[in-house]
Amino acid sequence: MSSKEDLKNKLTPLQYEVTQNNATEPPFRNEYWDNHQEGIYVDVVSGQPLFSSRDKYDSGCGWPSFTKPISLDRVIEKPDYSHGMVRTEVRSEQADSHLGHVFPDGPQEAGGLRYCINSAALRFVPKEDMAREGYAEYLVLFEE
Repeated sequence: MSSKEDLKNKLTPLQYEVTQNNATEPPFRNEYWDNHQEGIYVDVVSGQPLFSSRDKYDSGCGWPSFTKPISLDRVIEKPDYSHGMVRTEVRSEQADSHLGHVFPDGPQEAGGLRYCINSAALRFVPKEDMAREGYAEYLVLFEE
């Protein structure tokens, strides 16, 4: 079985379309846009930690929005000229999954960026499950 076939078996059709074919899920009708739990968001394909709930905020756009990734080397930013717009696409470094886009209209006090990310590209790991799921080293993100 090919890698693409493995992914088709592992992911939901929406997860596959978003991560592999640069699709976008509907705003306000996705899993994490209004999630307020503490934890981390990992790439649904590779499991690589990408975003922390500590950097998530309600931007009003209907998708999960973050001020920054856990580490800038976890994401790749590329120019995106599709749909008659000039945007900056965000992809995961490890699996090259399409995640969403980054815009310069985020909270100024947090750097001014808004990482607008598709829920379908992410899996949320609640803080209380992080150690059990192999993400204990990221618990430091939640220390005061």
